[in-house]
Amino acid sequence: MNKTLAVFCLLSIPLWAGAEIVERVSAIVNAEPILESDFKSLKQRSAKPDFLYPFLVENNFELLKKGDRKASQDYLIGEKILESEIRRLNLSVTYEKVEQEISSIAKRSRISTDDLYREIHKEGFSTSQYQAFVKENIERQSLLEQEIISKIRVTDEDALGEYLRMHPEARVTVDEFTVAHILFDPKKGGAEAAYVRAQEALTRLNKGGSFETLAQQFSEDPNFSSGGLLGTFKGGEFLKEIEDAISSLSAGQTTRIVRSRIGFHIVKLISKKVAPDPRFQREKDRIKARLIEQAIHRQFRVWLQSKKEGAFIRINNTAL
Repeated sequence: MNKTLAVFCLLSIPLWAGAEIVERVSAIVNAEPILESDFKSLKQRSAKPDFLYPFLVENNFELLKKGDRKASQDYLIGEKILESEIRRLNLSVTYEKVEQEISSIAKRSRISTDDLYREIHKEGFSTSQYQAFVKENIERQSLLEQEIISKIRVTDEDALGEYLRMHPEARVTVDEFTVAHILFDPKKGGAEAAYVRAQEALTRLNKGGSFETLAQQFSEDPNFSSGGLLGTFKGGEFLKEIEDAISSLSAGQTTRIVRSRIGFHIVKLISKKVAPDPRFQREKDRIKARLIEQAIHRQFRVWLQSKKEGAFIRINNTAL
């Protein structure tokens, strides 16, 4: 009897034990039967989302929970395809490995293995069912890593493209300035007097005076440092009035008198360079992780469909 005929026979008649019907076959996937009891088991598992494989669930969780026949059948066929590929690639694990993983799960949960099993039993699952679930997860993760994850590449450029799509107003890079200033504080004699002092310092500077020396003599910055150094800032991180004043300067040039909310300034641009947008740098890893997750789901769907097309699948419509 050839394979096709054998499968046809399986689909056409119930499984018998003497004269008693044991179980009806709903479908055959690569010579492996999907039984009516598998549908009942799936509905039980669907009451607890963690007991379903998310890559097979997709957007069908509510349908599976209700016991929808088509959604359940698709899920069970997907499981059989995974089982076939795990066997083909020799990715099966021993129950010793399963017990090690269960011990690790208990340890991460800070409970004993016995307590973990007690919690599982409260959820309505037996020890053997939970062991089978963990075994499947280990094997499926190995399959996913070998067939899907290892082939996915998400670069910084991909993350940047997604960042710009999410933030079309954003810039790829920002200017980074190192600046020094001489501050004239209006709290010392009023704004008019502070402005007069600033004019005097600017006149000396324009006559060739050293900015660093004038900063030492005139600056009223309470946090004054040598040469009036303020530090290094990226665009958007500092006083807008000062950023606007130095935006057109070259390194080594100074501004006219600049008024800000803290007083009057004469500012020197020490250096200017282009730096990556710090907002993108903060979000990059999170964006890459999301792109990888999306790519895994997308490639899994393509992979599963190709495996279904290459598999032997027969549905027993009389089982409906």
